[in-house]
Amino acid sequence: MKKNLFKVAIAMLLLAGCAKNQTEPEFSSEIIAKKAQMANADLLATATIDAGTIQQTIKGFGGANIVAWTGDLTSAQRNTAFSPTSGIGLSIVRVRVPNSSSEFAAEKATIDACKSFGGSAIASAWSAPASMKTNGSIVGGKIKTTSYANYAAHLSAFNTAVGGLAAISPTNEPDYKVNYESMELTASEVADFVAARGSNCGALIMAPEPFQMNQTYINTYLSNATAKSKTSFVCGHIYGKTPYNLGNIGKPVWMTEHYTNSSISGDDWSNAMTAAKEIHDCMNSGWSAYVWWYIRRSYGPISESGNIQKVGYVMAQYARYVRPGFNKIACSENPSTGVYVTAYKSGTKLVVVIINQNAATTYQSFNFSGITISGFNRYFTTSSANLSTNSFAVTGSSFGINLAPSSVTTLVSY
Repeated sequence: MKKNLFKVAIAMLLLAGCAKNQTEPEFSSEIIAKKAQMANADLLATATIDAGTIQQTIKGFGGANIVAWTGDLTSAQRNTAFSPTSGIGLSIVRVRVPNSSSEFAAEKATIDACKSFGGSAIASAWSAPASMKTNGSIVGGKIKTTSYANYAAHLSAFNTAVGGLAAISPTNEPDYKVNYESMELTASEVADFVAARGSNCGALIMAPEPFQMNQTYINTYLSNATAKSKTSFVCGHIYGKTPYNLGNIGKPVWMTEHYTNSSISGDDWSNAMTAAKEIHDCMNSGWSAYVWWYIRRSYGPISESGNIQKVGYVMAQYARYVRPGFNKIACSENPSTGVYVTAYKSGTKLVVVIINQNAATTYQSFNFSGITISGFNRYFTTSSANLSTNSFAVTGSSFGINLAPSSVTTLVSY
């Protein structure tokens, strides 16, 4: 009985220690170890990070810039979007392949800006030129099989005009019928084009880009062995779909378009936390890229006036510090109620991103293996703070921190 009372007393002391400071981490790993020995193990649900177990390689985090539909980003807005030191740090810009070659050059300035900060550009075609389609319109219809060569040349010319893309998609959401610029193609029809002309499109192929990351559609597309061999990245959108692991499809998976709610401001904190969890889910599903819809929008990472909104600060918690080429590594996804963790490394650098959905300060302990670190720079965003920072030292292979209520925290080793 006394032993149980002693454990309860220890638990109360731990909770009191967490509550007295909502923003500063609990620094001493030595103290954490002693507390853990004294209290019940389940009072400190430890998150385990294994830097020796590599999962996917990260391509990046980004957003769309469609010049013909929303106008281009200004020079200042490009810095805000892509700079990993003074901006959000987005490392992917997604653009539209225009129907007319006269519009190609308009996309180049923002593509160049993204590249200048170490990022890359990807492009999607909403429609082939009307003359190359079965219905003679940029709305609906299919690519004429007799126009396959011309369409591939059109895509390749765009790639050349903008100075090189990381990947190109021959069709955006081909499984979703709409009344705007589009094509309606079965998975087999997309595969037929890629099998025939995928090597002639100027850039690596990302496909088939279905509306809801529909696995049946993706699997049908990949069942064409020639198309699969010419496809470098499997991509799709998650409208109405919870991110999930596609299984062993043999290709990196990119999520190339989504937004959480167009009727809610990008500065709404609840909406931003929804976006944070969505990014976490995509990464935890084994996907290598997360791309928001418009970069500059009322509901986007940057407001129409060019200011970073809460969605943008949440994206920065990933994009600034998990740069292209980092590897996601094994870790406890959901070690404690309301706490979600992903971890990444590049060489000797470890980055840990932690979401705390709880309304109260939450203590989280960690242990790690496969990497040696001496401490962390800590960055965190809450409803009232944006990328606030401090640092702490680590001794041994464990540490613990207090997570602010409803927050996103990024730890970057030094």
